[in-house]
Amino acid sequence: MSYNTVTFEVADNVATVTLNRPNDANALNLEMAQEMLDIAIRCGSDPGVRAVLITATGKMFCAGGDLKEMEAQGDAKHQHLTRMAGDLHAALIRFQHNDAPVVMAVNGTAAGGGLSMMLSGDYIISSDKARFVSAYTAAGLTPDGSSTFFLAKYIGLLRAKELVLTNRMLSAEEALDWGMVNKVVPGEELMDEARKVAAMFAAGPTKAYGGAKALLLGAYNTSIEAQLEAETRGIAGMMLTKDGQTGLNAFINKEKPAFEGR
Repeated sequence: MSYNTVTFEVADNVATVTLNRPNDANALNLEMAQEMLDIAIRCGSDPGVRAVLITATGKMFCAGGDLKEMEAQGDAKHQHLTRMAGDLHAALIRFQHNDAPVVMAVNGTAAGGGLSMMLSGDYIISSDKARFVSAYTAAGLTPDGSSTFFLAKYIGLLRAKELVLTNRMLSAEEALDWGMVNKVVPGEELMDEARKVAAMFAAGPTKAYGGAKALLLGAYNTSIEAQLEAETRGIAGMMLTKDGQTGLNAFINKEKPAFEGR
């Protein structure tokens, strides 16, 4: 299947998704939200996808929602935003619950919904040229795209309020210092570095990654009893997977495990 707002390919167990509206700052419109949902479903149902890499073409990662498209809806703005946010959120939820880790390669400015989408990644690599801004309240809007779920967890509630209420722009180094990204590299090295990380995940124990992702999602909203019970079920369940047996045997025999993602 081909897409109009993104490109999508799977090679060597890595699904690469590239936002591809460079003339519109890779802004999120309804079609992009729908296409991202379709891709998230495809990735979750394809055992050959063991890592996902999301990046963008052009100078910007994503400028957020397409405000021109929203304005063009006239009296149907509410319905339009409900559909667009609903599809985008469904995509991000599925990426969270898919076993494959999601690597975000932020090539340029991430604003509004672009910042939110970036924050939903499992590993975030930034170009040194990237900039980060919430931008929602500057347009009289409230955040969407997962930033209210992730941002305060990463940087603390007070700093999250600062970014959302003042629309302060952060440099890549500031974002690294604040804990919003994992790593900053020179722009020309971004994709090589991102592909290395994605390849590492693609060669890893995919079911264990998925289980760990699920456990960490509950880290802030479950009791200690519920969390430890989930950990018990998780680690015991890994013994029912091929990779769990492979990893255990390789560790005992001091060998490098050859994980198969199952």
